[in-house]
Amino acid sequence: MPSRRERPVWRRVDGVLLVDKAAGVTSNGALQGARRLLRAAKAGHTGTLDPLATGLLPVLFGDATKFGGELLAADKTYAAEIALGTTTTTGDAEGAVLERRPVSLDRAGVERTLARFRGEIDQVPPMYSALKRDGRALYEYARAGQTVERAPRAVRIDSLELDAFAGERLAVTVRCSKGTYVRVLAEDIGRVLGCGAHLAGLRRLASGPFALADAITLDSLAGLAESARDARLLPVDALVAHLPAMTLDEAGTLRFSQGQANAATGPEAGRIRVYGPGGGFLGVGDAGPDGRLRPRRLVRADEHAAAIPVPARKTL
Repeated sequence: MPSRRERPVWRRVDGVLLVDKAAGVTSNGALQGARRLLRAAKAGHTGTLDPLATGLLPVLFGDATKFGGELLAADKTYAAEIALGTTTTTGDAEGAVLERRPVSLDRAGVERTLARFRGEIDQVPPMYSALKRDGRALYEYARAGQTVERAPRAVRIDSLELDAFAGERLAVTVRCSKGTYVRVLAEDIGRVLGCGAHLAGLRRLASGPFALADAITLDSLAGLAESARDARLLPVDALVAHLPAMTLDEAGTLRFSQGQANAATGPEAGRIRVYGPGGGFLGVGDAGPDGRLRPRRLVRADEHAAAIPVPARKTL
């Protein structure tokens, strides 16, 4: 009989792993695969990708899970393939075909249509989504053949570029705000073009400061030794690198790590990433107008994450 698969011996891992998710794999499946390969005791991810989609999925381990909201709020960039002339129940290639229409378009007409979707737009969330209504996910209603009213939501399309147009296929690159459904964008583009459309393929190229070029597939990760896998991790503070930084002295570090406020000097107000005198990342604090720096979210005090380079930090 084959031997039972050995369970990993879990260990503390803190950091961010940029995974290039494969098609057909759920975001949770990719998360669990990465977790097993690094034997990480605690893990999470931000910005779910549908199984159809591929590309950048930041996986967070240990203390990094405390700062995952930074990526949820971040802008995203996608390469999308839109199939014209066919609408589906789900708005993507996984759904059943609803309608087929002939396609007779030129590039100039497509460009004019795309221009209408740049900037602030309203989107109606799709029925096949995890948004909740009366405690149930919308996709549960959809699978039961029910449709419920959904209020439009404002999203922002910073850029929408036509990369290729051939017959019944469009390839576009879109940079958008959080909460944007590219499936809905594809459907809405098809509606304005008059032929209907669905999302045929999606690849996430960037999430906030992180790029797909720096990601690794799970297959490639599995081929590395454990030390090389660990070397792929970005430090926890990479998630908050966009915030101004301050360094505390030893007494200030102790107070901050115990949840106490410190006197803050300098012009910075708002959220601050905070470091100890040795460069270890302590967490994020709020610098208020009263001149006090208050802890907002802390890493575990027994072992601070490695710090990324920070220019011109202030010492309090």
